[in-house]
Amino acid sequence: MGEFTEKFNRGVFKNILRWPQWDAFAEVLRAQSDGQWYAYHVGEAVPAAPLAAEDFRRLVGEIDALLRRDHDEDYLGIVYADDLQQPAMVKVYDPNNLGASCGSSGERILPGWVLSRIPPEDLGATHIVPEGRKRWWRRMFG
Repeated sequence: MGEFTEKFNRGVFKNILRWPQWDAFAEVLRAQSDGQWYAYHVGEAVPAAPLAAEDFRRLVGEIDALLRRDHDEDYLGIVYADDLQQPAMVKVYDPNNLGASCGSSGERILPGWVLSRIPPEDLGATHIVPEGRKRWWRRMFG
């Protein structure tokens, strides 16, 4: 198990429960866009290189728009970060693939996207990424 997988599976993550928390955290991410962030769309190819700072800031904005559009709730609760001030890994769950909220299905639900300063490793996703999400991703990164 590599460093990425170890942190992903065994690291401590804090839930971003409320939209104002997300707003503040998104600003932290934008401020720390330094060309050292990888963006992994789980179920797709693992990225070979980190995003340029401008692309990372744009991605944070696109994730914000997607979450607001597709997670029409008065709470967020589907974004987790290892640290809210100096994050190294962020898990963003796809609002359209949350599984059973109580975990009773027995299925391991992976996030839709992982933002990481550690080079990602394939998480072995078993779900099929919907074509709409693939198009959304490709629109940003070709």
